[in-house]
Amino acid sequence: MPILNKDMQVCISLAARPSNIGTRFHNFLYDELGLNFAYKAFTTTDLPGAVTGIRALGIRGCSVSMPFKEAIIPLVDVVEESAAAIQSINTVVNDEGVLTASNTDYEAVASLLRTHEVDPTARVVLRGSGGMAKAVTAAFRGAGFEQLTVVARNTRSGPALAEQYGFDWVATEQEAPDADVLVNVTPLGMRGADEDALAFPQDRIEAASTVFDVVAFPSETPLVRAGRAAGKRVVTGAEVIALQAARQFERYTGVALTDDQVRRASEFSRAE
Repeated sequence: MPILNKDMQVCISLAARPSNIGTRFHNFLYDELGLNFAYKAFTTTDLPGAVTGIRALGIRGCSVSMPFKEAIIPLVDVVEESAAAIQSINTVVNDEGVLTASNTDYEAVASLLRTHEVDPTARVVLRGSGGMAKAVTAAFRGAGFEQLTVVARNTRSGPALAEQYGFDWVATEQEAPDADVLVNVTPLGMRGADEDALAFPQDRIEAASTVFDVVAFPSETPLVRAGRAAGKRVVTGAEVIALQAARQFERYTGVALTDDQVRRASEFSRAE
């Protein structure tokens, strides 16, 4: 990476629980490609102040994670269709003070459904109703899935998410129908207080054909491990975060990445 200098462009991330994954991913590629960029992860208790700082200091790009994906919407200037359609933002690009928002999570999930050849006629049970759940649910609908049940305890966001895309909603996992595809879009299994939690019971995993855990850190969550052990098709949050980060990288820098570059950057981002 170039020595810090006055012309260096800075990109950041905002998350309640920052990790080093995005920081290592982007900085690895800045260094390899000789780009005059630097990337740093942040958390904040003052989102409006943070966005003002992005604009005022000329921060080039910002990755947005839980719980800011919806709250940041009124603070930006332009919301592209990928984010407007689901009212959830994960990427902000700053062009001379004009903040343009998009959602590369949607793009990544849609791509993974294709590459893993997940059958659109499958019955899906999806846990979660937050900003990331919106992107995932929209991607399933866009890929032609018609049988999906949203499981969410939140009696406001859960039914609203299901209704928006013409799906069903139940409050608890026990009420959900049988499913071929299980999707976790909750913090269950995420490093921290919930890291030992299995998002779906073992009997559901055994009955499914595909297990999809959007949790990115760690990549081998209890659900992913259980899915692999049961011989199921497994889609991981590590794949989602790598693909969405690659699309963010292109928006920030104008440089399109090869599959090999994405793979190596993703591996480096997770190295201990």
